[in-house]
Amino acid sequence: MFDLDLSTPVHAHFIGIGGISMSGLAVILKDRGFKVSGSDRAAGEVTNRLEAQGIRVYIGNDPKNLEDRPDVVIATAAIHPDNPEYARAKELNIPILTRAELLGSIMEGYETSIGVAGTHGKTTTTSMLTYILMEAGKDPTVSVGGMLGLIGGNIRVGGEKVFLTEACEYTNSFLSFKPTMEVILNVEADHLDFFKDIDDIRNSFNRFARLLPEGGTLAISSAIRNPGEILKGVTCKTVLTFGEKGCSDIYYENETLRKDGCYDFTVRAKGCAIDGMRVSLNVPGVHNILNSLGAIAIAGALEISPDVISASLSHFFGTERRFQLKGTYKGAKVIDDYAHHPQEITATLSAAKNMGRIVLIFQPHTYSRTKALFNDFASSLSAADEVILAPIYAARETDTLGMDSKLLAGAVSALGTNAVGFDSFSEIKEHIKKIARPGDLIITMGAGDVYKIGEDLINDTDKD
Repeated sequence: MFDLDLSTPVHAHFIGIGGISMSGLAVILKDRGFKVSGSDRAAGEVTNRLEAQGIRVYIGNDPKNLEDRPDVVIATAAIHPDNPEYARAKELNIPILTRAELLGSIMEGYETSIGVAGTHGKTTTTSMLTYILMEAGKDPTVSVGGMLGLIGGNIRVGGEKVFLTEACEYTNSFLSFKPTMEVILNVEADHLDFFKDIDDIRNSFNRFARLLPEGGTLAISSAIRNPGEILKGVTCKTVLTFGEKGCSDIYYENETLRKDGCYDFTVRAKGCAIDGMRVSLNVPGVHNILNSLGAIAIAGALEISPDVISASLSHFFGTERRFQLKGTYKGAKVIDDYAHHPQEITATLSAAKNMGRIVLIFQPHTYSRTKALFNDFASSLSAADEVILAPIYAARETDTLGMDSKLLAGAVSALGTNAVGFDSFSEIKEHIKKIARPGDLIITMGAGDVYKIGEDLINDTDKD
């Protein structure tokens, strides 16, 4: 693999530079003095912004885009060997890195590199840590999986000492990372189109934990089943468990639920400066207490002041598509949430349960996930008062595996919750117009484009 060194700038060419993550990494390299170019299928806001920063962007994939013979090519996972630029790079013997491999090389260029991993909660926890690190004056460089208002997007180019990123397990991409600190929030069955089973997933998280150097720090949730398996062979100096009282090094107590669904609580960590710290969150649900404890564990290990940690967390109101209040429709609140795994659905609906009648519009994400976790989906969705199923968002898949949303609606109905599946967003929108009432929580949920239904309802408020 090509040894990319941030201290030795070269010419890097990105195939698919217009993607959210790829564009951010391109900007980081540009800031470090690299010559950066790239290509994408179409021009847009992102490519225009890159060009304004002095990055050469080609529209369309063409072998001629490599005439300058870049030193290294970076390709997204969506780029196949028959891509004309990819094929040309092979012909010219130009080294090709994946996005994950590039991210790993970038992480090596920082004194402190933090990777936040877990089946769910990565974006929220990474965002919480971003707030803490920035308020502490650490000037972090950040790569987060959602749009965070504080940094004006998903990438922040900061100083050269601290790097913070989400670490996604899909296709084992996080095994290319080079962290000095890690958070592992949870390990659940997901991405079963790639992993064989839950044991295969747990093995990957163990391999991720073993990436830490001897002087590294691992913060791991005590709620993970048999955490010893995840910790097997881990040689880093510091391992901190976080979660509930009685089984964690860092835990919460004296929690108080506010009317907005958010919690105030006290942090306990024997012998640490953060012991006794009082925290007031402005994101709802017990799951966000646990997310915050992962961020607190890392912040405490970095010796950040408890006052700074507490203040930073109180200033965090969430990221885009994470229980995001979008507006109102006929006196109902319209909320959008990215949850697309049964555990995430359960956490979100638990946080919302005392906030009004829950009218849930759920868009399953991929046929393989829907089939593998079918019964779990039905059970978690049944916690809503009304469930409306949108067509399955296929994403990268073409085989339906015999799955459709109406089957899932039938399974939810069998558990005693009103559920119906529709073939189009327009049908769902008309159904919501008939059943919505003041005080409802209309939640659009899923990792696809289901949020458009809520936005259309809000835009139609003045027309109805």
